[in-house]
Amino acid sequence: MTLIISLLNISAQSLPDGYKNIKLGMSLEETKNALEKNADFGYHGDRDVSLLPGENKILIETDSQKGYGSDFLERCWFQFYNEKLYIITININPKRMDYYSMFKNFSDKYGDPDQLDPSKSVWINDSVTIMLEKPLSVKYIDNKTYEEIQKMSTVEKSGEEYTREMFLEDF
Repeated sequence: MTLIISLLNISAQSLPDGYKNIKLGMSLEETKNALEKNADFGYHGDRDVSLLPGENKILIETDSQKGYGSDFLERCWFQFYNEKLYIITININPKRMDYYSMFKNFSDKYGDPDQLDPSKSVWINDSVTIMLEKPLSVKYIDNKTYEEIQKMSTVEKSGEEYTREMFLEDF
């Protein structure tokens, strides 16, 4: 009986807050330094950094496919808000890795996904959301910052979006 209770108490690992030495919440400078130390991403310095439309939004885009990074990675994006990293998007080379292997690895480590649909699997805790998306990318999202940005968004739905929702409600 004790063995069964012990096995039931084994829980999945907590969700990571980033990949390798790149963690959500890092400053822009900390992220640049970490990217310079990790050749997997193919970071080339400030020329990979751009300002996004809107206030306080910065994007670093890296490309491992140009022969300077990992064969497993493709383009990766690091999004900042108020100079803090809040989304990491890692595109994985589908010639080197497959969705099912990634899904199985994540499920073994972190348990069953909280959301599952044909295009993505999602693991969520209080601070981090991890999305495994098809064809093959992984997103790490800082929930608090993402929710803050969503609340500030005041874009109204279009007439087409309302009509679409009304159509779906009929079913």
